[in-house]
Amino acid sequence: MPKWTMVQAINNALAIELERNPDVLVFGEDVGQNGGVFRVTDGLQERFGEARVFDTPLAESAIVGTALGMAIYGLRPVAEIQFAPFTYPCFNQIATQVTRMRYRSCGVYTAPLVIRAPCGGGVRPPEMHSDSVEALFMHVQGIKVVMPSTPYDAKGLLHAAIDDPDPVLFLEHMKLYRSFRQDVPEDRYTLPLGQAHVVKPGREVTVIAYAAMVNVALAAAQQVEQASGASVEVIDLRSIAPLDEETIATSVGKTGRAVVVHEAPRTGGVAAEIIAVINDQCLYSLLKPVERVTGPDTPFPMPKLEDTFIPTPERVARAIYRVLEP
Repeated sequence: MPKWTMVQAINNALAIELERNPDVLVFGEDVGQNGGVFRVTDGLQERFGEARVFDTPLAESAIVGTALGMAIYGLRPVAEIQFAPFTYPCFNQIATQVTRMRYRSCGVYTAPLVIRAPCGGGVRPPEMHSDSVEALFMHVQGIKVVMPSTPYDAKGLLHAAIDDPDPVLFLEHMKLYRSFRQDVPEDRYTLPLGQAHVVKPGREVTVIAYAAMVNVALAAAQQVEQASGASVEVIDLRSIAPLDEETIATSVGKTGRAVVVHEAPRTGGVAAEIIAVINDQCLYSLLKPVERVTGPDTPFPMPKLEDTFIPTPERVARAIYRVLEP
């Protein structure tokens, strides 16, 4: 079994889908000859031709609008938006057209398309490249939002996203692209969308995270366990929408304490919805109020300041200690 980076795992998944289904198309800015800004689509145009893997103009609204038209007429487009904040120009197409097609047509038409986009900070790109946009789309009904944390998950979730009869926003954290390798099967497999993964079992506190913050949560859990002996459970959400409420409630009902971690700004973030779920389903099990560790309510800063924005294992560990206090 090969050890792949997330870039290699996603590239392999796309190649498999292009090979097995002639209706799958891959397109976006610079995804063809250049293989994408992060080389995620490297070699795909050469292998499958310009009719299946092709470059588009620098027009995100046109990319998504074209993908919608293709999807309605039976194709399976995988459209790349070069960076997640570049979804702002095509938010109208996604929120008012893509996500409403099944509802608007009373189920006559669906929109089986995938929108891929790199997101998140930690690699010091210019302004307007590192925003975390997931909470915006979590609020828009009719689209699934997926954020993998490992190469294995990225491949399995991408296969499932392409299979899905409805639109999926597939956000890939840039810092995870080449930060580590993992055993990934070469054959096709799927992971269910909307199902979280307990990556580390524990008894006394639950830490909930996704994407790059899963590794931060695991590092914090290790710090706390080595220093205090407390047992920390870590949940990787995998999907932001739909949210796996059952796994969250089962874990917090067991531990009685919870910390939610995300890189995006605090107000109106995914953590707020998770805390609402915990209050609805686990209120009488809680031993302490739920803690949030997030980015601040500011625009994502310029490169030299991004380390002050992104949550660290030390910040998460302090939050764990606060919920463990008697």
